[in-house]
Amino acid sequence: MLFALQWCIDILTIRAPSMAAFRTFLKAGHAPTLFAAFLYFTYCCGVWVTNGAMAPFIKESLQLSPAQVGFMLSVPIFAGAIMRFPLGVIAQYIGRKNATLVEMGGIAIALGFGYFFVESFNDLLAMGVLLGIAGASFGVALSLGSGSFPARYKGLAMGLVGAGNVGTSISALLAPQLAMAYGWKTVYGIAALGLIVPVLVMIVFAQEPDDVDNHAKFKDHIACLFEKDGWAFSIIYAVTFGGFIGLITFLPSYYYDQFGVSKVQAGQLTMLAAFMGAATRIFGGWISDHWGGINTLTAVLGIISVTLVLCGLAGDSLVATTLLLLVCFAALGAGNGALFQLVPLRWPMSTAVAGSMIGEIGALGGGLVPNVMGLSKQYAGTYLWGFVLFALLALGALTMMRSMQIRWTRTWAEKGGRARSA
Repeated sequence: MLFALQWCIDILTIRAPSMAAFRTFLKAGHAPTLFAAFLYFTYCCGVWVTNGAMAPFIKESLQLSPAQVGFMLSVPIFAGAIMRFPLGVIAQYIGRKNATLVEMGGIAIALGFGYFFVESFNDLLAMGVLLGIAGASFGVALSLGSGSFPARYKGLAMGLVGAGNVGTSISALLAPQLAMAYGWKTVYGIAALGLIVPVLVMIVFAQEPDDVDNHAKFKDHIACLFEKDGWAFSIIYAVTFGGFIGLITFLPSYYYDQFGVSKVQAGQLTMLAAFMGAATRIFGGWISDHWGGINTLTAVLGIISVTLVLCGLAGDSLVATTLLLLVCFAALGAGNGALFQLVPLRWPMSTAVAGSMIGEIGALGGGLVPNVMGLSKQYAGTYLWGFVLFALLALGALTMMRSMQIRWTRTWAEKGGRARSA
């Protein structure tokens, strides 16, 4: 209680950045690259959750059970998580800008497969694996966008790029309406046409940052894989980003099945939550630069735990569930920004690979969410136990972080998780 009160006081005493301060921030790095990375990540996030946004249509078309829906929704998340680290490694050798272009070429192939060949549940699972290509974008996008900015601005820069999570809300809003009008497979074709925009912007406006020693040895890049801090960050990210992407993928089905709203309305309600999580990611990165990522994560992990349990208990009220989810997603988004304010402080010379590794392991948590929810509904008759299980994971991550932060603030971060002075 005392900590929560102190958190509110600290928030009120930190002023929002003025336009002059924001212009100073933009001049400190390369703003066009920041914008290109944001647009690229926005598009990739939207494509990654396309199957989740259209899940009510797909379930009805292919006559899927709750467990099958959960498994179908988890495949793109698991695939995207597995592909993140290899893409981060590739980016160290061919450059982050080139890596984004290679990945978007893979996305074009994936969407073409979905438009022309998906006819059965097995085809849908294969499509889910291919959609994972879009989910691999995270670490490279953040490293590309923030690479030219100094350490004291990296939290805000990563938060701005990470706000590309808003692509999930765009997908949740548009995909059901397009599926209603033209059929759900046609949505893949429309998304493929939209790929032209981020490709052109990346080619014309982005430049490769010079913040990484391209001659560093491979073992230096993957050193974080063998450190406790890397795995600790991954577990926290499994809650914040894993919870964000897993719930976004699952919510259209949850709203449609639990509350009987239309498929389009389910997408609109999901869009609200997704937009909230994307918007607060910027806030999480900015406030972590000032207040510290550890302090921010302590607050948001507690909020996530409480709101998830309350969501499970409020299964009879659409209004209460929606309001609780908005609070939960605000915390999830802020937590994502806070965690990646800490990553470049801990691994300043291998941020891209460290971010990709953490993203890979952490995003696996998102793949568990729709699976657990589907199994809970099919075998227990309620979604409550899925919510409770994920809340317990959040509490476990909070306990672990508070025990490890003592060493963190003695070695590579200031008190609370702020950047150390040069």
